[in-house]
Amino acid sequence: MLSIGAFAQIGQVTHRMLRHWDTAGLLVPAHVDEFSGYRSYDPSQLARLHRIVALRQLGFGLNDIAVILEQKIDAERIGALLRVRRAEVEEEHRIAADRLIDVERRLHLIEKENQMSQIEIVDKALPAVRLAGRRAVVATQPEVAGVVGPAFDAIADIIGDERGALSTPTAQYDTVEDGISIVVGYEYAGPARDGFEVVELPAVDAAVCGIHLGSMAGIAASWHAIHSEIVARGLVPAGPCRELYVRAVSDDQSDWVTELQQPVARA
Repeated sequence: MLSIGAFAQIGQVTHRMLRHWDTAGLLVPAHVDEFSGYRSYDPSQLARLHRIVALRQLGFGLNDIAVILEQKIDAERIGALLRVRRAEVEEEHRIAADRLIDVERRLHLIEKENQMSQIEIVDKALPAVRLAGRRAVVATQPEVAGVVGPAFDAIADIIGDERGALSTPTAQYDTVEDGISIVVGYEYAGPARDGFEVVELPAVDAAVCGIHLGSMAGIAASWHAIHSEIVARGLVPAGPCRELYVRAVSDDQSDWVTELQQPVARA
């Protein structure tokens, strides 16, 4: 018989893991002293221990391992589980590779150009948003400001008396044949009312996002930095971009905080 310490040392696992697997019924000690509770294992149980460790390293959960150990699962089912795990590992590898590229680029900026990134970029999903919104199309970029501000004001005049209604001002921009298509609005759960329409912005699985601080006059540079990062990461824009105006109160815009959101896909 092997003590729990010797068994754990040979199997290169911790006492805690052995106790956990005992509780789960995966690896019950060959003997437990009725007075001290001290666990002992038969050397032959090392084969079962190795199988548990191997299956855990493959990413199987305890429930699946229990079924496999009791041989209540056929080869086809094991193959299906392994294919799922393969897809998970491939995705983990892709994420790790993307992070490595990001690290290398940041090192290049610091070591070769002696500067930090202009804007911090994060990847995330975007939830669906239901807006009390207005739509417009403008021919040129300089016309955007003259449309967005008044649209927000008009909608605020209608729903501004509802608590929390003006907390998430959002705009979506899309390039169309006639210029730039704009959707402006506030997140809204109520019914449609005169003066605005209900606009559903769909959920987005992957978006590259960054925070622009300060005046809208400098937002083009922040967008340029984001699109440079998108290209560097082997991505392409995939849908209309959004701006979430996290704070947009002061007239001089010096303390404005805007999240820039660009849906993306693999190139």
